[in-house]
Amino acid sequence: MVAFIRWSCLLLLGVASTSVSLAENPVPSGDPAILPAGAKLERLWNEGEFTEGVAVSKEGLVYFSDIAIEAKNPGRIMKFDPASGKTTVHVADSGQSNGLFFDTKGRLLAVCGANIGLRGLCEVTADGKMKVIVDKYEGKKFNAPNDLVVHPRGWVYFSDPRYVGKEPLELDHMSVYRVDPDGKVHRATTDIQKPNGLSLSPDAKTLYVAETNNGATGLEPAGTKTSQGRMTLNAFPIQDDGWLGPKQVVVDFGQGTGTDGMTTDTDGRIYCAVRKDERHGIIVFSPEGKELAYIPTEPLPTNCKFGTGADSKTLYVTAGQGLYRIKLNTTGYHPEMPPMRPGFILDVF
Repeated sequence: MVAFIRWSCLLLLGVASTSVSLAENPVPSGDPAILPAGAKLERLWNEGEFTEGVAVSKEGLVYFSDIAIEAKNPGRIMKFDPASGKTTVHVADSGQSNGLFFDTKGRLLAVCGANIGLRGLCEVTADGKMKVIVDKYEGKKFNAPNDLVVHPRGWVYFSDPRYVGKEPLELDHMSVYRVDPDGKVHRATTDIQKPNGLSLSPDAKTLYVAETNNGATGLEPAGTKTSQGRMTLNAFPIQDDGWLGPKQVVVDFGQGTGTDGMTTDTDGRIYCAVRKDERHGIIVFSPEGKELAYIPTEPLPTNCKFGTGADSKTLYVTAGQGLYRIKLNTTGYHPEMPPMRPGFILDVF
């Protein structure tokens, strides 16, 4: 979650779903191999405060975070059922969950941020509770875990920036971490100023990391002018032991806000939730950084994920206060649902 957010004063508790085609938005454009003729972004639900972290189960249910940006409550996790079109509350107290991801055994994992949040990597239990897996590195509390991705071999990578929240910062860096199947935590990056969204290439050999440095931590006095740092999309080769190789900058967004969350398709394209004020939406890049397609969103987007099964060509998008979808010609990659072949470690913890 970046700090350039539209503040909302009221958290609505309604659960009804409304499906609205956003015909007034600029139309999606780009490679017809990605975008079917006439493809439109459809709004499914718009009763949240700040939506994030969309994840889809193998059964096709769509989960997403609704973050309480004013910290008047601990946030919640919502569930959208494509079969019924209904959106309901899955977890009423999410500990300010942000990114969500299923592991290889079907368990829903969440990274929870600051602003009265749990500030850790958590498991969402079957009874709708938040079970903390890890919330410290070398004895110090994480800043505000933001996004995560599960590798087919069981490694969990998550980002730990800080954009909002009044809790003291115990760490002197903002990094990407790797949690091994045995529960050990490792700092995976030292050359990213402020990490945000994460995703994997479909061969699971590259970790994509968004660097989204707006210069703010939430602890600055009111009226403080912060200095923006790097806004980039980066690729790190994943070595056989899970450690990351040298960084390669795939896209440099310059002075505009870069990408938040992201996902990939089975052909290796990267779908980025770009939050640049003058041109925001889902921008699809090749692994080399060439823009291939643009899906405008009316509010600023935060994350995206493909559906599963018969819905695998549907891209779900969190943006503003809502959940959206668009039908595409491409198929999403789900590293948490790997082919069953030798060498995969299926137990995450």
